[in-house]
Amino acid sequence: MSKTGIEFLLALEDIIAERAGADPESSYTARLLNEGTRRIAQKLGEEGVETALAAVASDRQDTLDEAADLLYHLLVLLHDRKLGIEDVTAVLASRHQADS
Repeated sequence: MSKTGIEFLLALEDIIAERAGADPESSYTARLLNEGTRRIAQKLGEEGVETALAAVASDRQDTLDEAADLLYHLLVLLHDRKLGIEDVTAVLASRHQADS
């Protein structure tokens, strides 16, 4: 059975961690991590803009595709900073509790 939702994001974090040690010539993830935080942040920003533009254009598939790219690059940035999606969801949960 394939993973979906948060389960897949957690699995993708593991895949990113595995690929971090791969040859940058054969792995986009390894190459991106090798290029450093600034490059990863630049890619994240580009994907954020592309996601917003696709949403404004009301293009459902492009919005999904760009949002997927955005999430992937966010996970790479989090890995680079030694953080994970559960760290992010913990902040969101604590904010929710503070607002309740």
